[in-house]
Amino acid sequence: MSHLKVRPGVIVTGAGSGIGRATSLALAREGFDLALASRTRDLLTRTAKEVEAACPDSPGTHVIPTDVSDPIAIAALVAGARDRFHRLVALVNVAGHASLAPIDEITPDAWRRTVDTNLTSVVMTTAAVWPLFRNQGGGIVVNVSSMASLDPFPHFSMYAAAKAGVNMFTRAAAQEGDPLGIHVFCIAPGAVETPMLRSLFDTDLIPSDQALPPEQIAEAIVARVRDPGGFENGATVSMPSP
Repeated sequence: MSHLKVRPGVIVTGAGSGIGRATSLALAREGFDLALASRTRDLLTRTAKEVEAACPDSPGTHVIPTDVSDPIAIAALVAGARDRFHRLVALVNVAGHASLAPIDEITPDAWRRTVDTNLTSVVMTTAAVWPLFRNQGGGIVVNVSSMASLDPFPHFSMYAAAKAGVNMFTRAAAQEGDPLGIHVFCIAPGAVETPMLRSLFDTDLIPSDQALPPEQIAEAIVARVRDPGGFENGATVSMPSP
């Protein structure tokens, strides 16, 4: 059965786990319909089931497996969301990738993967939704950066550089979007208790009580989707770890 197009929609990248999963659950509780995107269908399906269990009155979620480093896949993601939703009100860019490497061990492939996943994806998803937001008189983009963009951990140079690019792109896009009613924000958390964090650092190096819960980042994201006028357009907001 097709769902009625009656609720405002939000695209969430990186929705399969961590901050993206927590944000999806929080947005659903606020009454938004969702297009969930990441590479792995199984993780997206799990998030969708959790959303539907937490929000029984939800019309459901739209699972769109997407490689956010691929512009063709991004175009398909935005087209799918546009066709489903009554109105696409926001894009939340959470998808990310990090690896540790000393400067002299950086390879072209590692650099391209880091930049494409963390920065190019943000630029291209924003570019894809921009005409929709412009034509409807406004929209919201929330990007997830990192405190590493301001104070990088050793061997985190690729990730830090890519996230610094996210910060500056956020500022530039907000300036360009302001006359169009488009708000662009950036959240830069410290260590967050996610599978990506634990793939890099064990609890001996970063204990769990020194990592932010993903739900705290989700709360900051949802606040900006709910009330964009209440926050500084183009700002990167730091959220240090405990």
